[in-house]
Amino acid sequence: MSRYRGPRTKKIRRLGALPGLTNKTLKLKSSYLDRSMSNKKVSQYRIRLEEKQKLRFHYGLTERQLLKYVRIARKIKGSTGQLLLQLLEMRLDNTIFRLGMVSTIPGARQLVNHRHILINDNIVDIPSYNCEPGDVIAIKNPEKNQSIITKNMNSFQRPKIPNHLVLDSTQFRGLVNKTIDREWIDLKINELLVVEFYSRQV
Repeated sequence: MSRYRGPRTKKIRRLGALPGLTNKTLKLKSSYLDRSMSNKKVSQYRIRLEEKQKLRFHYGLTERQLLKYVRIARKIKGSTGQLLLQLLEMRLDNTIFRLGMVSTIPGARQLVNHRHILINDNIVDIPSYNCEPGDVIAIKNPEKNQSIITKNMNSFQRPKIPNHLVLDSTQFRGLVNKTIDREWIDLKINELLVVEFYSRQV
């Protein structure tokens, strides 16, 4: 299954706020909320599926990529759900988004693909690159690309930077100082349901 490129507000209506997919917010009419909260029975499969879809659309992953991360998390000692979220949060495209350099994860992925990002002074053009403590993320040719980042940083209300990252906004550089803690992951999701959804495939 390919990466989603359709209307983003459609996914927000279905799944709720997805800050990584889009910074838009929707004000739903009370009549719409009444219909969505009707007495229609919701299956356990649907509940797990929607939690999985939240994770997939927020981080901009394909089905195959998400399944790969679940398999990696299961092999590591610890809570599979929390390890899964940590693996996704430490991706390069998400780290750039969390530093506030761009307004969405797709925007961060575009910066990486166009070779504008340096990690420890080396160009990295792989959005799924796993950032590690001690990594320094910088913009290539800051004088040339400063307008891109400045525009992004001023065009939206930036959320608070998580405690595992440090941003130097004057130099357009970020530092990863540790692995992210669960409480700093602002996506409203039950990761255990995602693990349960994939339990038969891993």
